[in-house]
Amino acid sequence: MIRLRRVYDPPDPAEDGVRVLVDRLWPRGLAKAEAKVDEWPRAVTPSAELRKWFHAGGSREEFRARYEAELAEPEAVAALAHLRALAGQGTLTLVTAVRTPESSHASILAELLTAPT
Repeated sequence: MIRLRRVYDPPDPAEDGVRVLVDRLWPRGLAKAEAKVDEWPRAVTPSAELRKWFHAGGSREEFRARYEAELAEPEAVAALAHLRALAGQGTLTLVTAVRTPESSHASILAELLTAPT
């Protein structure tokens, strides 16, 4: 099972399973001990260039296409395989600093992780 949560929300040890930060930058104002993040695979996070492009007014559809292209790079493919393996062992929670994880890159990543390979 793959869950999406805000990294700023209190961790739920009974429900979260493995917590994976899927943001390129560490969340502002949050201590690492407080975040309870188990892994931080930067290879599956959107590049700085892609984030800047999107925040300058890029479309969600084009963002998705560009993000999926980034995730096709060898380092990202290996990181995705690792995350799929973790999800196969139990709950995997993708945490992000964005206000609505369900409409962010984290949701795209979750879809890709659950899609047949």
